[in-house]
Amino acid sequence: MWREQDNQLMRDFQFTDFSEAFAFMTRVALIAEKMDHHPWWSNVYNQVTIKLSTHDAGNTVTEKDRILAGAIDALVH
Repeated sequence: MWREQDNQLMRDFQFTDFSEAFAFMTRVALIAEKMDHHPWWSNVYNQVTIKLSTHDAGNTVTEKDRILAGAIDALVH
């Protein structure tokens, strides 16, 4: 579940292994590039953390972040 904290939408994802986590990140990267809205993220082995905020809006959560979060959710459901 996404949580809003410190003017960011944040979510942690866990996968079976590094390859699955990396494949997920690749799919997210393609969506983010198409939207021209790029996340902050971190990956360690099978875990991915994503943080979303809109820099052009003063690093706050906007509808653009919510749309990207929904697109990311669609990848894992």
